[in-house]
Amino acid sequence: MTEADLGVGLPDDYKLLCELFPAFALGDFLLLGGPQPGTEAAWVQGTREELEIVAEWCADADLAVPLQPFPAAGGLLPWAASNEGDIFLWTTGPSAPREWTVTVASRNGGWWHYTGGAVQFVADLVSGALEPWGLPSVRPEPSWVGR
Repeated sequence: MTEADLGVGLPDDYKLLCELFPAFALGDFLLLGGPQPGTEAAWVQGTREELEIVAEWCADADLAVPLQPFPAAGGLLPWAASNEGDIFLWTTGPSAPREWTVTVASRNGGWWHYTGGAVQFVADLVSGALEPWGLPSVRPEPSWVGR
C-alpha cells in the first residue's frame, strides 16, 4: 500500500531494513526509518512534505546538471535525514529501484553522489570506508526513535 500511495516501488535493501528495525538514529546524527505498520499513510505524507523541501533545494542549487524531486524522471526521493538538516535521497530512474544511487544534499548547500544503495551507503559511512564530504563521522551506536 505504501509504495502504491507513493507511486513507486522502493529498493529491497531499504524495505528489509525497515522490516527488521523500527526507526532509529545512528551516532545521534543519521535518522533512518521507513513506514511501520499502522503509520504508512503518515510516512507517505511526511515524504511528500519533504519533497517540497527537496524541490526548493534543487531550485536553489547551482549545479552543472540540474536536479529535480521525484516524481520527475530521475527525480530525488528522500529516505533519511540528519539531525543537522542534511537529506539523504535516492536518484530514481528508469532502472529497477535496486540500481538507484544515493544523493546527499547537505544543509550547507553541497551535493554529492554515491554509487550504491542506501544500506551500503550507511554501512560505508559508519565504517569509515566512505569519505563523508562535510558530514561528521557517524558512530555505529543506534538509538531507537520513539522509545
